Amino acid sequence: MTLEQTLAGWTGPSSDYEQEKQERTQRMVREAVNNHPGFRDCNLNVYAKGSYANNTNVKTDSDVDIGVQCQDVEYWGEESLGAHPAGSPYTGIWTPDRLRDELGRALKAKFPGQVDDSGSTAVMVHSGSARVDADVIPCFDYRYHFTSGSSHTGSKVFRKNGANFENYPAQQLANGTRKNIDTGTLYKKAVRVMKRVENAMVIANVHRPVPSFFIECLVYNCPNSIINRPSWTERVEGIIVQIWQELQGEEPSAASKRWLEVNECKWLFTTAQDWSRADGCDFAKAAWNHLGYKS
Repeated sequence: MTLEQTLAGWTGPSSDYEQEKQERTQRMVREAVNNHPGFRDCNLNVYAKGSYANNTNVKTDSDVDIGVQCQDVEYWGEESLGAHPAGSPYTGIWTPDRLRDELGRALKAKFPGQVDDSGSTAVMVHSGSARVDADVIPCFDYRYHFTSGSSHTGSKVFRKNGANFENYPAQQLANGTRKNIDTGTLYKKAVRVMKRVENAMVIANVHRPVPSFFIECLVYNCPNSIINRPSWTERVEGIIVQIWQELQGEEPSAASKRWLEVNECKWLFTTAQDWSRADGCDFAKAAWNHLGYKS
């Protein structure tokens, strides 16, 4: 099989059977939350996020990420002092610990013996014969206020140790969908190909695992002109070269030179991230060698 045939074969999403299991898993988690007495007076939004929601997951990575977002509390940040409008602080019962505890109870009632709540961030529901693994993430409404008066809305996630971070799943979905349209549906296929490249390298023991979201962000920052090249061999070559060349050295000081997450609300490389520019370069170099491209 030629490299072109291999790469073209890696463009597909999860199989129809896997997608049915993913949809069933999401539906059952929503049922668990909706039927839990402890959530009776809590306004919650239960939604799919991550690779499954964005249709960039691949056949060997069929688990689902599901957000359970409390909308009774809104956390906030601000670009400058005073950008956030004055208001009364929240004094209700929905703390991060309370939300996590109730979510664990809800899932254990629905999936007895199949829930692992020992993780720092997500509550995991193990797969069954008709379900896939699910990472269920308790979170809260979040809004970041700019000095101009505009704002970004997202979610606030708290880890068990008190650390926290913000996600912007709606913006990720919208931006990924737009880029996919602009590239004639090639963008999401390219993301899947690069995820399959990573899987193949891990199986071959030539590279460590790379976070799925990080790979999606790396491809997102590649120009459409590269993704629109005429063959998969040329597209992947261009993506690898772009990652390698653009991530050399330190993070640029100019905003126009910095890479963003797919949501375009957060920088891709900060001290708070679980990856670095060097990790991107290492991934690109390993992919180049593993696929047999010539210098």
